Amino acid sequence: MNKKNLIAVSLVILGIVMLGYSCIGFTTPGEAIDLQGSHILQSIRHHFVPQVLGCLALIGGIVLFVVKTRQVR
Repeated sequence: MNKKNLIAVSLVILGIVMLGYSCIGFTTPGEAIDLQGSHILQSIRHHFVPQVLGCLALIGGIVLFVVKTRQVR
């Protein structure tokens, strides 16, 4: 397997996983607020990966797998 096919297969697998699990996400810590000498930390924020990225990864992997590579002479 060459690099192009390996990347294509991994994109297809990543796209399928992202579409299969709609709750894939990550968390970021909240920002710190200084209010009259007291240090207050906001709560943790949750971000979710849109399913459009899963569709794009799946389509990109399929296109990359189907398109033939050019041979440089």
